[in-house]
Amino acid sequence: MNRSYRNRCCDQRGFTLIEIMVVVVILGILAAFVVPKLLDRPEEARRTKAGVDIKAIEGALGLYKLDNGYYPSTEQGLKALVSKPEVGRIPTKYPDGGYLKKVPVDPWSHDFIYISPGTRGDFDLISYGPDGEPGGEGKDADVRNWELE
Repeated sequence: MNRSYRNRCCDQRGFTLIEIMVVVVILGILAAFVVPKLLDRPEEARRTKAGVDIKAIEGALGLYKLDNGYYPSTEQGLKALVSKPEVGRIPTKYPDGGYLKKVPVDPWSHDFIYISPGTRGDFDLISYGPDGEPGGEGKDADVRNWELE
């Protein structure tokens, strides 16, 4: 065997325990700063989706009013957009297939809250957010139709 090959082969060394620990500590420090920022993104995306869903429901409610001259009552709820109501004021111009394919839920799998007439307009449409409870602040804050742009 060639002597220079053997010297190169045998002179190679691995990382010391100290070097490995320094790298692990550096990665830990980086993860401490990066991971929280990445974890906030899904919640932000859910809040945005809730707003988009509320706008879509508002559009369907607008079509319902255009056809019938009024919004569904609170008692009829958002189900009135999927199938013709059988209680309260029965619409006379209800299209086959309704206005939506199914009653939507918010991104946290809670029902949207629909109140008609609303306290802030013709109707109030609310998602209670991740906690599913009225009110809340920060990430638990409600998403309300009258607060959307």
